[in-house]
Amino acid sequence: MEFVQVVSVENMRKSDARTIAEHTPSAELMYRAAQGIFNSAKFVGRVAIVCGKGNNGGDGYALACILCKNGFTPTIFRASDGFSKDGLYYYKTAMSLGAEEMPMSQAAFTGFDIVVDCLLGTGFSGELKGEMLEAVEQINMTNAYVISADINSGINGDTGVCSTAVNSDLTVSIGSFKTGLFLNDAPYYIGSVTNCDIGISLIEDEYKLIDYSLLHMFEGYGSLVMTAEEFFEKYGYEPSKCNVARCVEEISKKERRTVVVKTDHSAVIADLKYIYFCADYVINN
Repeated sequence: MEFVQVVSVENMRKSDARTIAEHTPSAELMYRAAQGIFNSAKFVGRVAIVCGKGNNGGDGYALACILCKNGFTPTIFRASDGFSKDGLYYYKTAMSLGAEEMPMSQAAFTGFDIVVDCLLGTGFSGELKGEMLEAVEQINMTNAYVISADINSGINGDTGVCSTAVNSDLTVSIGSFKTGLFLNDAPYYIGSVTNCDIGISLIEDEYKLIDYSLLHMFEGYGSLVMTAEEFFEKYGYEPSKCNVARCVEEISKKERRTVVVKTDHSAVIADLKYIYFCADYVINN
């Protein structure tokens, strides 16, 4: 049986680096990511793309290029100065193709139909501050349809912990699903999530994604089933520091039974053979 992969941020980072070193230029992967975002949603009307200075912002600039080539005139909002190397290339290209730019001071997003969150990627941890916090708060006040690139800005890509984050209607994971899309706070910020494969071969086979409808199959027959709150209270883990998947795996092996830790919308499961993730907001491609 072919399982969809769920991975740690470190695994994704190393796998991405190896793919770039051995197979595919980073600019090509960035364009594939942008194409995946474009293909995952129905773009209509006026589109705003809110970009940070890293590669997540670069995905946004590449998306602006694709939108321009498809008859749109996207508006770019830069939340911070600076670009990644590939991001600068796509920013210049987007502007040459007719993309518009507005300052964040005018980012009320009034009149926009879609706002794309390309502020922060899966490497972010901690609390949002300054210009990034202001940008996230501005996005969260819009009535537009919100798409987050790879992960909602503000959410930790491994733990799913955040103090605040972008509330998305759709999150388009890039390469492989990350564990942080399913844990702790993440389920309450993500309307739906899908993944686009951009040709990155994973270094490590970590976790599996299963359909949420199968969750009940793991909850009977003597399984240890807990809410996330019960899990952290019982075992004394801190959400921001705990690798939930590995901890659940250890408990499963010690107890010699299936362990399920769940939120209202997602779950992580260890059944002695695999570690599974599931969520009721996953869109199956």
